[in-house]
Amino acid sequence: MNSNGITMGGNDYVGYEYKTVAIDNEKASLLLDAYKNFGWVQDESMQAKQFGNTVTLKLKRDRKILNKAELTRLQQHFEACMDDIVFLENSIAKKGLIVSLVIGIIGTAFLAGSVFAVTAEPPIIWLCVLLGIPGIIGWALPYKMYKTFMGKRAVEVAPLIERKYDEIHEICEKGNALIH
Repeated sequence: MNSNGITMGGNDYVGYEYKTVAIDNEKASLLLDAYKNFGWVQDESMQAKQFGNTVTLKLKRDRKILNKAELTRLQQHFEACMDDIVFLENSIAKKGLIVSLVIGIIGTAFLAGSVFAVTAEPPIIWLCVLLGIPGIIGWALPYKMYKTFMGKRAVEVAPLIERKYDEIHEICEKGNALIH
């Protein structure tokens, strides 16, 4: 100990590398658990911040961790799997949304034609009715189509998402074996 009360020559110093990760709130626990298998821990000095459904986590790990190259490779594989899961989950609603929007726009075009037919001089009532029926159907149908396509897509991607989660667990097991 020197004259200032500071211990000299101790090997207590640990240099850290830091990482900031933003993810959906519902996947934050999974992410924290998984990153532990690559040597990362939550930085206690920095609180997790939440913005809407997104949580920003601050992580740190020892710069001199053993097997760092392999851990980094496994971590990148894990991150790619997480990106795939997010993509697959987002794809569930996209197809239904696109189909329902197209149907709604077509229905709107029919209703616009119906309005133009009734406001023409002289009014063409038969054309107004003829265009109005598919227009109303085009406005009523999108929600049902959205739900139908979303349900079908959810069934399609569920096994793919499950396989990705299985792959994540295998990756985490390999990472955990490297740090222990």
